[in-house]
Amino acid sequence: MIQTQDLPVVPLPDKVENGKSAFEALKGLGFDDAITSIANGIVQFSFRLLICILVFYIGKFIIRKIYTLVQGIMINRKIDASLSTFVLSLIKIVLYFILIVTIVGILGIETSSFLALFASAGVAIGMALSGTLQNFAGGVLILLLKPYKVGDYIEAQGFAGTVKEIQIFHTLINTPDNKAIIIPNGGLSTGSINNYSFESYRRVDWSVGLSYGDDYPAAKAAILEILESDPRIVKRYIEDDIARRKEIADHDKAAAPAVVAEDVKESWWQRMKRRKKERKDALKEKIKEQTTFKEGLPVKKECPPFVALSQLADSSIVITVRAWVAASEYWGVYFDMNERFYKELPEKGFSFPFPQLDVHLADVPENLRIK
Repeated sequence: MIQTQDLPVVPLPDKVENGKSAFEALKGLGFDDAITSIANGIVQFSFRLLICILVFYIGKFIIRKIYTLVQGIMINRKIDASLSTFVLSLIKIVLYFILIVTIVGILGIETSSFLALFASAGVAIGMALSGTLQNFAGGVLILLLKPYKVGDYIEAQGFAGTVKEIQIFHTLINTPDNKAIIIPNGGLSTGSINNYSFESYRRVDWSVGLSYGDDYPAAKAAILEILESDPRIVKRYIEDDIARRKEIADHDKAAAPAVVAEDVKESWWQRMKRRKKERKDALKEKIKEQTTFKEGLPVKKECPPFVALSQLADSSIVITVRAWVAASEYWGVYFDMNERFYKELPEKGFSFPFPQLDVHLADVPENLRIK
């Protein structure tokens, strides 16, 4: 039996750069000393490998717990699915990268050169994929700032449609004729976007042409009567229309068959979130009231139907008609009113003119007439 404590042991270096250094470390040793040093190195490496395995599984467990915790918070806060997926993926990648660097350091490999290699590779990849990284940065800004969300109808980069997906590098929209348009996020984050779904109410405009000689005051009264008869159009205040719709919804809900719901106890997190939202809404309302009072602005903005004579065209008088409706009912009201104007205005004695051209025939001498 070899007693290692009596032999001169030259351990292997902790950080071996190449095989030459290991050979130099063993050079000049006897057979027993070399075997002992190699055995000690193997034991030391095995111990480090065992620690790395334990660190890997412990770190994997911690990463999974952090991932689950962040995912639960995002679900409770009802954060957009696209943003949640991106943030969770980024968290997982960053945490696993830190775990791998830690394991490499435990094994004895120089982590500074390892990180420098990754940094150099990142610079090279960034230069090669500069446009892609711009789209990536644009996707991050869109997901964080939310100029639009899934389901909004937007117009950008010469295309208009409903947002179907918001990816990291591009946004997918569907046009009204069901074409799928993929727009890079780089241009969307730096360009102009017309979000038709951002506001809950929109103004509808019409141009009605009537013949010269028609009674304009009577035509104005007839158009206002048509607009007032449609319940979807705001009669005076948008706030009153919102309250009216809420009353109708509450009445329909009360008239619906009662559904027995389970008594779900509110968690402390949900209770805290609800109270925070109530305080935030109350503060926002108070700030709005103070600003309105300070600047002398009206509490409610009047948005009644508007009718005015806008043009005296070549063949007709052009009447501009405007009305405010809920954004979800914009196109329905627009097409319905076009149909009603075309049907009801002639019934009230008004006519829609055709383009007219007066032709005057002069007397032509007999010898110049075509026979």
